[in-house]
Amino acid sequence: MRHIAVIDIGKTNAKVGVVDAIHGAEIDIATQPNTVLSDPPYPHYDIAGLWSFIIDALARHNGNYGIDAISIATHGASIVLLGRDGNLAAPMLDYEFAGPDDLSVDYDAIRPDFQETGSPRLPLGLNVGAQIYWQLDRDADLLDRIASVVTYPQYWSYKLTGAKNTEMTSLGAHTDLWNPQDRRFSSLVQRLGLADKMAPAQIAARCTHLLKPDIAALTGLRAGIPVASGIHDSNASLYPYLLALKGAFSVVSTGTWVISFAVGGHGKDLSPERDTLLNVNAFGDPVPSARFMGGREFDLVMKEGARHASEEDVSRVLANRIQLYPAVDPLSGPFQGARAGWSVDESALTDGERYAAASFYLALVTSRCLELIGAEGPTIVEGPFARNDLFMKMLEAATMRVAAGSDVSTTGTGLGAALLVSDTLKNPVEPLARTGIITADPAYQAYARSWFHKVGTSRA
Repeated sequence: MRHIAVIDIGKTNAKVGVVDAIHGAEIDIATQPNTVLSDPPYPHYDIAGLWSFIIDALARHNGNYGIDAISIATHGASIVLLGRDGNLAAPMLDYEFAGPDDLSVDYDAIRPDFQETGSPRLPLGLNVGAQIYWQLDRDADLLDRIASVVTYPQYWSYKLTGAKNTEMTSLGAHTDLWNPQDRRFSSLVQRLGLADKMAPAQIAARCTHLLKPDIAALTGLRAGIPVASGIHDSNASLYPYLLALKGAFSVVSTGTWVISFAVGGHGKDLSPERDTLLNVNAFGDPVPSARFMGGREFDLVMKEGARHASEEDVSRVLANRIQLYPAVDPLSGPFQGARAGWSVDESALTDGERYAAASFYLALVTSRCLELIGAEGPTIVEGPFARNDLFMKMLEAATMRVAAGSDVSTTGTGLGAALLVSDTLKNPVEPLARTGIITADPAYQAYARSWFHKVGTSRA
């Protein structure tokens, strides 16, 4: 099994990449925006457009390399309602649509408590249960039209293989539909009238199907090649480390969302008000986690500014305590409801100063997330923030633990998803050589202490 195609549907972009199993590297990628359509009945994803893109990309990659297997990862907070004909019973609602908030009081009256689901109450459609509740309320015939419910990665594997599943990492991504401690659907499923409609829940690391002949004919792939049922994208980033590392450690998956996982952490004081929760890993085990919309925040702060800082910019930011306070996105993260602000006149900032202060802000919010979930041991950072030296250096200073940027030549999502279908894929993740307590730059430590004092926590 040499070449594995990975379908990776992120909130912002959709990708189909090729992972070389021998070298453990992504060698090609096709991408397009993940479009949200504004047509009635509500904002929804362009599922038909994504399917055309996936088929075309699989055909091209197969022509260039010969695809031996397929795996799938998608963003969370999403589910697909299927009718008796196997097509959508209703469009797949965009989780950033505010409609479900209209029924928040009624929904809160039936949703399970945090102790059952480990799922915080989130705004918009970020709780899948709230999406479904709103859809059922607005469409009186919908419940009768629903024949089966599948989680989002499993919708694409259903299209490729015909097998219908739900899967634990996606169910565990603050859906309100899953009880992670007992590994079963939550009481909300019965209350929504979906108990006999939920597709069987599977473990991502142990569930593959075979490509259908008609899809093989459409793409040129061989019929019967293995197709992973799929996995939540942040849990795909975590999976290689679960296979390679021992003891307590944390993984911070960065992108539109920054999601922190504390493997071996205590996580005894999780609080939905601070956007901490129980995720579920690829083996079906609960993992204390925290999240905030860091990539989105960074884009909002930087606007069109240049994304680099000189040594002089960094020195000024540290010396003058040029600081950004939470929360740029007040709807997510450990500082929900807080109003963002600067310690200085924002209009006077250079692009370099803005970049440095924004990088430090993201690191300090991340460190707070790690504290809240009881993180111990080294921290591995996946995704674009791993290439931000200012972020990495401040994260070490704030946590006083090793922070290592992943040097994996493919994205963590792509590699983790590919590992679901290949036991021969080279896993380039190795135990970290640096462990224990570090010696951080005093200027960074002082900046972190000042920031935490300002926002009212005792860290650093």
